[in-house]
Amino acid sequence: MLQSNQEVDIAKNIKIIEWLKADLLTSLAALFKATLKGREEVLLDALASVIITSYVLSRRLGISFSRLDLKIESKLRQGIDDNHEVEKWHKDLSTLLNYLADKKR
Repeated sequence: MLQSNQEVDIAKNIKIIEWLKADLLTSLAALFKATLKGREEVLLDALASVIITSYVLSRRLGISFSRLDLKIESKLRQGIDDNHEVEKWHKDLSTLLNYLADKKR
């Protein structure tokens, strides 16, 4: 009986992962549409949905929120070191990295 429950849990997790992937695509599509309309509230909603879905999807895939945060910070540092265009032109990566560091305090 335990194996049957485990199979149900695995199937349920797979279904949730697939749903989250589809939700991520839906949120990205909403973001693209919102950039055309230029309404800040719609943009904000779409961006928040992308971020939330990404965090929940990482958890469902066995990656903790804190590990995802560490990877984000690592990628920000790498982008800064590589002088990525958004860093070079606007210092966006440094600004975000500083914001995340300030939130931890």
